[in-house]
Amino acid sequence: MEFKLVISDPKTGKSYQREVKDEIAKRFKGMKIGDAIDGAFLGMSGYKLVITGGSDRDGFPMKKGVHGARRVRILMSKGVGYRGKQGVRRRKMVRGEVIDDDIVQINLKITKFGKKSIEDIFGISDEKKDEEKDKKE
Repeated sequence: MEFKLVISDPKTGKSYQREVKDEIAKRFKGMKIGDAIDGAFLGMSGYKLVITGGSDRDGFPMKKGVHGARRVRILMSKGVGYRGKQGVRRRKMVRGEVIDDDIVQINLKITKFGKKSIEDIFGISDEKKDEEKDKKE
């Protein structure tokens, strides 16, 4: 079992990707959108995270309020998984709110910050920041 985690920082607006496998990935199985997670088991001590969504192996988004872990076609007028004209409703395929084996990506948002910065935790060094500045010039 393997998941791609997309961790977003609401302070800076940046997102960070991380892959988890085996034991850590098994902890996510059965969780729902909106569940809070302690960042300690991801190596982010002091951080608290909330599951905000995700997508399955075929690219269908997870939607809060759709019970279970199955794929369903629901009638939508707005929201996650639908970009349409105002007032137009269509049937769209979405994934339920529970994480299972078919989910590939899990989106997380930081709600409580720890002592160390996220760049230090993920090993994003000042060298990479300097390279980005050189490319812009």
